[in-house]
Amino acid sequence: MPPREAIVEALMRLAAEQPWNDIEIADIAREAGVSLAEFRDAYPSKGAVLGGFARMIDKQVLEGASDDLDEEPTRERLFDVLMRRLDAMDPYKPALRRIAFALRGDPLSLAALNQVALNSQRFMLASAGISTEGPLGRLKLQGVVIAFARVMEVWLEDEDPALARTMAALDREIRNGERFMERAEDVRRLTAPFRALAQSLAEGGRRRRRRDRRDDARDDRNEDEGNPLGGDPAAAI
Repeated sequence: MPPREAIVEALMRLAAEQPWNDIEIADIAREAGVSLAEFRDAYPSKGAVLGGFARMIDKQVLEGASDDLDEEPTRERLFDVLMRRLDAMDPYKPALRRIAFALRGDPLSLAALNQVALNSQRFMLASAGISTEGPLGRLKLQGVVIAFARVMEVWLEDEDPALARTMAALDREIRNGERFMERAEDVRRLTAPFRALAQSLAEGGRRRRRRDRRDDARDDRNEDEGNPLGGDPAAAI
């Protein structure tokens, strides 16, 4: 097993058995069978290993994608992708439960994990054929991150092998997201003329500022003409 993958697996084994804050990088290295030098070469911190875990799950989900649902509605494609993500995480559920509990009150860690989640969900949405470009795309992306975090809260406590509660929560979040994006698209269409006017005014202001700077530069050159010291009085010292 490559060192990076071994380190991820080691961290998840340890996290399933002991509190997150008790796990040291030396413990992870020892569990993974790598030296601290090899650990440092692979990851800069314990938290970065969680990013490696997210990328590992991304890869599993993306490699398991098929074109069977290409003709299905967007809702169905997204539901399938996110359920496959939960399936891929299932072996690590005890570890994820402990980690989620430990980081719940740590704003800095949550902000870092949000960025990791944004990177992951960008690929999940792409796999479902959903664009994440432009302002509305970024809104969709952050919305899916938040929605999936809510679903994960249900999933972590869902012991039913059929995951009925989890699937119901995911379906609900996707439908709520659809309604929100429909309203956002309506607002975007209604405000399009105002945004165009604002952009035009902003461009006019930028042109005026550039013209004023050119005029100032010409004035400065005129003041320097015939002055062997130039325009900086300090040059005479």
